[in-house]
Amino acid sequence: MLKEDEHLKKLAENFSTNLKKSGASESSVLISNSISESVNIRNKKLDGSTRSDSLNVVLTAYVGKKKSSISSSNLDESHINELIKKCIETAKITPEDELNSLPDSELYFKGIKNLDLYDETFIENSKKIDFIKEAEEQAFKKKEIVNTNGSGFSQNKSNFILANSNGFIDGYKSSNFSAYCEVVAKSNGSMERDYEYSSKRFFKDLLEPKEIGQKASELAISKLNPKKIKSKKMKVVFDKRIAKNFLSSFASAITSSTIAKGTTFLKNKLNTQIFNNKINIIDKPDILKGSGSRYFDIEGTSTNKLNLVENGVLKNYLIDTYNGKKINMKSNGRASGTSNLYFENGSEDYKNLINSDKEIVYINETFGRGANIITGDYSVGASGFMVENGEFIYPISEITIAGNLNDIFNKMVLGNDLEFNYSTNSPSMLIDELTIGGK
Repeated sequence: MLKEDEHLKKLAENFSTNLKKSGASESSVLISNSISESVNIRNKKLDGSTRSDSLNVVLTAYVGKKKSSISSSNLDESHINELIKKCIETAKITPEDELNSLPDSELYFKGIKNLDLYDETFIENSKKIDFIKEAEEQAFKKKEIVNTNGSGFSQNKSNFILANSNGFIDGYKSSNFSAYCEVVAKSNGSMERDYEYSSKRFFKDLLEPKEIGQKASELAISKLNPKKIKSKKMKVVFDKRIAKNFLSSFASAITSSTIAKGTTFLKNKLNTQIFNNKINIIDKPDILKGSGSRYFDIEGTSTNKLNLVENGVLKNYLIDTYNGKKINMKSNGRASGTSNLYFENGSEDYKNLINSDKEIVYINETFGRGANIITGDYSVGASGFMVENGEFIYPISEITIAGNLNDIFNKMVLGNDLEFNYSTNSPSMLIDELTIGGK
């Protein structure tokens, strides 16, 4: 059973008290408990199940401007004093850094916790197995589906308390349920795989198992007997489950650590036009039941809505306390990274995107290196479909797509089909001309 708030608070307070007694001028303590259960299915038969119940502590001690962190899953009474002693001793021998400190007290979360992040529902193993078996059974109704690469169901419940010597002590429970089905299709000597995946805070919000299995089979079958295409420059439409990867690259390029180091193609770009003027990017932590929703970051700093890009202009970085000081900016609660990151809907209908030229490439899978955030260079292996006059003509594979994010951001056109299925989300996306490497 998940440890309750009071139990975790007592542990955190005990660590905090003893850190101070042992010589810490400042300190923070993170106590977390997580219970995860999962089952794996292959060809409608159980292929394994796991359960983990972890209780962990992360101690951070400051001795003046010296800092040390240590973590452990051994919280036995006999081990606690040794852990605290080691943390203090390590801090004393580390170099001083004038930027080391806890966040300013006025930045701590003090609001109401009303985002509905925890579902009490507990799914027995037998029900997990039945759920994902039903998905695979639905997939196998298509004669082309000959195998599965493995399917699974998992549930995770967690609780944590963060406490520090500035008087902050708070935490909250969260839950996650996820299911996926990955299948293999075969026809005329061609074999292809694809998947469908659903992840939600609440069990009742998951896609139905039949829908998961059916979508997985449809995607795999649609990729059968792919063709190769010649190398050339073309318009490219990215499926929205792939388009969101551009947001991940963008987020990596605007963290305060990369800005401070200068290891990003977006350094010195604050308040500069980096996208076309129709693009808006938001990080919104207060979406009800949101996959990435949270009240505060790993430092206790309140996490509020952040307009990262407004009408194409970069307005904010993702800032933590330490690196924020390096660039003379206060933390905006992003020590844990982004929360619910998304492109706002564009104005173009999906049909307009795929009808944007007589011949375009539609991408629904990428693999490989991706983006180099130092230079902005972008290169991935990909597969998808050739689209002619708005019609999907045949699947394509073994291509590469290359460009530079500076150009890609400026040429980006967004559809109006945004859905919040993940913690990072994008509508369908058209890039006007990328280099396609083929045969």
